[in-house]
Amino acid sequence: MKITWLGQAGLLFEKNGFSIIIDPYFSNSVENSNPKNYRRVPIDEDFFSVRPDVMIFTHNHLDHFDPETAERFIKKDTAVTVLAPRSVWDAVRRIGGENQYVLFNARTTFTVGGIRFTATYAEHSDPFSIGVVIDDGEKKYYVTGDTLYNESVFESLPADIDVVFLPINGVGNNMNMKDAADFAARVGGVAVPLHCGMFDEIDMHTWRYEKKVIPTVYERIDLP
Repeated sequence: MKITWLGQAGLLFEKNGFSIIIDPYFSNSVENSNPKNYRRVPIDEDFFSVRPDVMIFTHNHLDHFDPETAERFIKKDTAVTVLAPRSVWDAVRRIGGENQYVLFNARTTFTVGGIRFTATYAEHSDPFSIGVVIDDGEKKYYVTGDTLYNESVFESLPADIDVVFLPINGVGNNMNMKDAADFAARVGGVAVPLHCGMFDEIDMHTWRYEKKVIPTVYERIDLP
């Protein structure tokens, strides 16, 4: 699986011509809503050429579900499978077209192209927030979405996660670096920190977790 960090919490998964995009943010919507949260990373419009087979939105905050960005990938003439919890599903399905809009609340499983997607619980300010486990038959990749450290999260997870992608920024009802390290240790496997560097100056290299891989925006994440 080729995995590219799109900035903030956005990820692009690609395997054998099949592509999955999670929580892309390619606009200035957040800054327009709150000027102090201007983007430190310019928009790379090359990614608008990607034609995703699956799009996943973890919750209804602009840096995760941005209608302006979503409509660059999901159109009336596309055939994207959209996995979204209730708070996003009501909004994104208004795009219509031939796309499939799947109500993807916590503990729901949906399989597309031989890849199994399972929504997990997330403890966040959007009560419908989810994470997602992507099982391609070789590895299980867990994207937490925005979440705090909460016992209910672990109850919704399989025991054999290979890679976890998680926030470490510690604001907006997200785990801070200490809690994220404890979370990653409990999940096990390799951990990739996210949700930094777009609206802040956090240095992810200072995160103290041994089995970490620090991503670079718009580049492939080199996992062991």
